[in-house]
Amino acid sequence: MSDPTDPGQALAQFAATLRFDDIPTPVLRRTEDLLLDWFGSALAGKGARPVEAIARFHERMGPAEGPSEILIHRRGASPLVAAAINAASSHFAEQDDVHNGSVFHPAAVVFPPALAVAQAIGASGRELLLASVVGYEVGIRVGEFLGRSHYKVFHTTGTAGSVAAAAAVGRLLKLTPAQMGHAFGSAGTQAAGLWEFLRDAADSKQLHTAHAATTGLSAAYLAQDGFTGAQRIFDGARGMAAGMSSDADPARLADRLGERWALAETSFKYHASCRHTHPAADALRVAMREHGLQAENIAQVSTFVHQGALDVLGPVTDPQTVHQSKFSMGTVLALVAQYGHAGLPEFDAHYRDPDTVALRDKVTMVLDPEVDAAYPARWIGKVRVHTVDGRVFSARVDEPKGDPGNTLSRPELEAKAVQLARYAGGAAEAEMRAVIQRIWALADAPTIPPFLG
Repeated sequence: MSDPTDPGQALAQFAATLRFDDIPTPVLRRTEDLLLDWFGSALAGKGARPVEAIARFHERMGPAEGPSEILIHRRGASPLVAAAINAASSHFAEQDDVHNGSVFHPAAVVFPPALAVAQAIGASGRELLLASVVGYEVGIRVGEFLGRSHYKVFHTTGTAGSVAAAAAVGRLLKLTPAQMGHAFGSAGTQAAGLWEFLRDAADSKQLHTAHAATTGLSAAYLAQDGFTGAQRIFDGARGMAAGMSSDADPARLADRLGERWALAETSFKYHASCRHTHPAADALRVAMREHGLQAENIAQVSTFVHQGALDVLGPVTDPQTVHQSKFSMGTVLALVAQYGHAGLPEFDAHYRDPDTVALRDKVTMVLDPEVDAAYPARWIGKVRVHTVDGRVFSARVDEPKGDPGNTLSRPELEAKAVQLARYAGGAAEAEMRAVIQRIWALADAPTIPPFLG
């Protein structure tokens, strides 16, 4: 018997029973946008050492072929193998989406298992879109439930992502509400991902998404086979909140289910860096544009940030790799000051340039009460720029580029996807243009054959 006071059961009920026709058309179109954005990010991870290491491991585990597409290698595998590799690949370039309120990257843990399973079971495009919406709605709410204290230590994309993946796959497998609850229990007990890797420039971030995708996928398949999971995995005495949070709010789990579409609140990334750097980067762009500043004019930049930015970016003081530099506020702002954008080419070519390092060391982060109070619902950017000739300028942005109120248009998303596809040779522009058209028509697709080759 279900417990009407249990928000976790309400979330499982929603995930198992949501219908395609229940989803507003703008939310479906946004889902297509997010799928395209993810697809480009997945291709951009091709050839990256951590990604290829994860790929080699999973491909050695087998099988030699299968129905689910490994995007960066253009071959088939089992759903588990394809989900792991595509999840790892899509979280490497730091261009995948983010939901502000949950501080969670849904695409990298929802689309890989959903696509892999949809291809394996012959699901339709409508069924893939429905499952993806379910994954986003569940994962975002779990991230919000776990709260700010969780994110200080845990990488929410790895933890909430495990449950999001279970929800998406569970919807494709048509789990009952009871089975969905068991899938959540199995996914939650395996949820993992710690921020300590950033101090060492370790490879764990890609492992987090690969693990979440496969954990959720396996949890859903096990639940279909009668495997049981903890019924109060979220708020039980020894559940996720008890072990991973000091400010968990169980009410967030069932927040306006079917009325508030959290997926539509998700932001796209403009800069190829940790999202915590984006508000300040955009504010610096405003200051430089409005006052006609060049990089050589800058003597010092103070960025006024929320505590989450200090927690994640603070340990990165002298980045040793391109990926670690994307978590350095100073490096990101130095690239923006010099090139106007902290994109993939700028990081690859210039993150260790002497001019970049000199500018990087002129940037400081300061905890700001207004910015911190608004976070995570709003990510405000504020900077103060001191020039070499003694002038001082301030600037702010209330919605960084890519936020829902300052979003990327479909032409901008298409251009971004093409750039990401070409970045590491994942796909030629003509191939990516064909993929784009297939994604825009996904709702009418009877099945989902391989997108590439």
